[in-house]
Amino acid sequence: MYQRLANSPIFKGVTPDQIEQLLNKVPFQIKQIEANLILAHRFDEVKSLSIIIEGSVRGEMLDFSGKVLKVEDINAPRPIASAFLFGQNNHYPVDVISNENSTLLILPKDSVLQLFQLSKTFLSNYLSTISNRAQFLSERIWFLSFKTIKGKLAQYILSLATPDKNQVKLPLSQKELAEFFGVTRPSLARALGDMEKEKMIVVNRRDIQIINRNLLIHLLN
Repeated sequence: MYQRLANSPIFKGVTPDQIEQLLNKVPFQIKQIEANLILAHRFDEVKSLSIIIEGSVRGEMLDFSGKVLKVEDINAPRPIASAFLFGQNNHYPVDVISNENSTLLILPKDSVLQLFQLSKTFLSNYLSTISNRAQFLSERIWFLSFKTIKGKLAQYILSLATPDKNQVKLPLSQKELAEFFGVTRPSLARALGDMEKEKMIVVNRRDIQIINRNLLIHLLN
């Protein structure tokens, strides 16, 4: 367990032995969960920090039409909702559901506060994860602001490119990218195909070659 936790961004730079020593000083719980179990509902209060030791969960929310929108998958050994443990509005922003049989480390809020005092590295890592989450959510909102899938794709591709670089490699699969944009995979594939037909890009799996940068920029307007 401690070796797996050492790979978590929360415990980055902390050895398995040091993690064991730290956890021996605070209350914690190891929780086994089955697949497709709802761990938390949207607006539930976040009372503890959960770190996935093994397995994965997903964040989902319903739009006003009742359609399920998957926000993201969270795989071991990442934390769950670390940015929402503190603050006045400390509630889960989405439903949290297990993708598979998983194991979680549960740290009550008081235990997290104790660990802040016991380890500067833990505190620094925690602040980094919050900052990274804020950046992720800001980026997600930015992409969702584009009304068309082509607009989302154009912004995403241009964000990966540089002024003198027309060849980019997508870090996400089409399935993952569709989930990130909040669209279906077939719709995303059609948009990529249309952009290729319109001589904006050339697509070879995850490799994208920009043919006409101005046409991509035009999609942002």
